[in-house]
Amino acid sequence: MFLSAGIGGHLSAGIGGSKCVRPFKRVPTVTMLSRVASNLYWMSRYVERAENTARVLDVTWRMSLLVKEPRLQDQEWFAPLNITGTLFPFAGRHKVANAREVLHFMALDPENPSSIYACAKSARENARAVRGSITSEMWEVLNGTWLEIQQMDEDKMLQRGTSTFFDWVKDRSHLFRGVTFGTMRRDDAYHFARLGTHLERADNTARILDVKYHVLLPSVKEVGGAVDYYQWSAVLRSVSAFEAYRKVYRDAVTPIKLAELLILRPDLPRSLHFCVKQAFETLNYVKNDQSEETLRKAGLLLASLQYGKISDIFTKGLHEYLTAFLRSTQEVSNGVQKSFFAPILVE
Repeated sequence: MFLSAGIGGHLSAGIGGSKCVRPFKRVPTVTMLSRVASNLYWMSRYVERAENTARVLDVTWRMSLLVKEPRLQDQEWFAPLNITGTLFPFAGRHKVANAREVLHFMALDPENPSSIYACAKSARENARAVRGSITSEMWEVLNGTWLEIQQMDEDKMLQRGTSTFFDWVKDRSHLFRGVTFGTMRRDDAYHFARLGTHLERADNTARILDVKYHVLLPSVKEVGGAVDYYQWSAVLRSVSAFEAYRKVYRDAVTPIKLAELLILRPDLPRSLHFCVKQAFETLNYVKNDQSEETLRKAGLLLASLQYGKISDIFTKGLHEYLTAFLRSTQEVSNGVQKSFFAPILVE
């Protein structure tokens, strides 16, 4: 049972040392355990989401610096809104999508639950709720990140350098994962944290690839040109895969090879195949009586990636394939919520 010894010991100590004789209704143990697992899972998802948002914004910022026609000057800034699915709430509060408005909304807006600011806050709150289940080094990274980002505003971000700020966000995420890997005992707590990381990463990689292919397609005359090449290269850099692409393919960046790398390669840490495999193995480790259907769906998704061919994916349509993939990962995420985190009352 997940962390039963630690939580059970805490409850016993509290009850034994209490002078209160009033009867009370004890919270079911399973509900307490599922709450801890949920906090760990979402702690890691929020850290990963903050990093991916920083990656997307950094690439968009760099692409926006390219010389282009005035009417297309702010075209790129719709991409991060589409990737994160926040175009509708953004449009409800902002009249135009330009660099300053989108950067504020996605980086530092506390009212946007997907902003880097909000993700840092949520990760820290989830970690605070399970201080006894994580190491002190993990807590110090998340708490320090939250304290520092509270001091940030648009002027300070621009003064520091936009890309420098995004590099800082990525570095804090890398530090958290490194500390987690290096200090946390390989128990259920560790595995739920890793499960959140890989499901969030798979979702974001699919969104980044889909938006470039479906939303940022250049005009017909630019296909295969400098702008097209730069955009595909930017996608690779957004997932830290540019060097990996060069080592695997050793030629110019092409859509079909890039898609193969980010979808089907089992040895790239941010590919769909790698992330789903890690999630499946983690689910198999923490499985319970309620998770059989979730594990089955994750296994089917993994099998489609293990035996898939990029030519078949492009024949079907890359956008259609990625849309179906995102739907499948959402079903797995919903299954995780239902199988492990939903309160189960025990008489």
